[in-house]
Amino acid sequence: MSEESNVQFSEREALLFHSEGRPGKIEIIASKPMATQRDLALAYSPGVAVPVLAIAADPSLAYDYTAKGNLVAVISNGTAILGLGNLGALASKPVMEGKAVLFKRFADVDAIDIELKTEDPDRLIDAIELMEPSFGGINLEDIKSPECFIIEQSLRAKMNIPVFHDDQHGTAIICAAGLINALFLTGRDIKTTRVVMNGAGAAAIACAELIKTMGLPSDHLTMIDLGGVIYQGREDINQWQSAHAVNTTKRTRAEALDGADVFIGVSAAGALPAHELMKMAPKPIIFAMANPDPEITPPEAKAARPDAIIAPGVRISPIRSTMFCASRSSSAVRSTCERRRSTTR
Repeated sequence: MSEESNVQFSEREALLFHSEGRPGKIEIIASKPMATQRDLALAYSPGVAVPVLAIAADPSLAYDYTAKGNLVAVISNGTAILGLGNLGALASKPVMEGKAVLFKRFADVDAIDIELKTEDPDRLIDAIELMEPSFGGINLEDIKSPECFIIEQSLRAKMNIPVFHDDQHGTAIICAAGLINALFLTGRDIKTTRVVMNGAGAAAIACAELIKTMGLPSDHLTMIDLGGVIYQGREDINQWQSAHAVNTTKRTRAEALDGADVFIGVSAAGALPAHELMKMAPKPIIFAMANPDPEITPPEAKAARPDAIIAPGVRISPIRSTMFCASRSSSAVRSTCERRRSTTR
């Protein structure tokens, strides 16, 4: 753990937390009494046949007689775990269990983690689509870009329950909320604000789309990937990134930050050198949201720019722009579990 963290623990403590007692972080508990023979006869055969026939006659009654309406599948293939990269489906299980716990803790939504051992988008789509009868919502997590866009868009078209990609929608929701507050505190108008987005994966693209929907002009957002500025005419980018390409002669992050009002980091730990903040506009807004460690720590950013508003993504500060302050999109999932699709609104 960083010395600046307000929550301290060692790697050994993290492993003990996950292994002591019953391994892992989740269990299933019956929501009805199971004490007597009559209870069991109602819960299973023969009593269970009554809701079976009712649901067969009217599928919407599944929301009345089963847990479907308050049950979310948290699904990953482990190709983009936190900021750690492609470590495989099994390695993603602690994270998916953790997200299931957050759903329960912050929104009282039951969730089950499902790790699928394939990197083939078509196989993932087929597998997840077949789960529709079981769940009221699908929360995709830690699936690498650009496959995540294909998977999410296809599932939203095919399925009759909400499909969220947490790295896109959850991050974007909290980023947008934080930006509204930061713009207000610094007296800025979103229509004249200039933003540098460090990262060009799923989270970055979703954040860019949402804040543009809020009123940010398209040419006021400069997106950066490992190759530098995503500019019009650049050939080594995918179709989702090209939608955010700008007409500019700037080619590096340092150039893009010159005069910028906002830095949004959805990339990697330590990606932002402190000296690059020096040419940002007065009272810069710095959202360093890389997970588990930010692009720049709050003390480093504050030392370089004492006038900045700073919010990391998780863990190292009381001011957190994602995760625990809202459990990302948990409440949104709960409120839409009986709806056909999630929307920008």
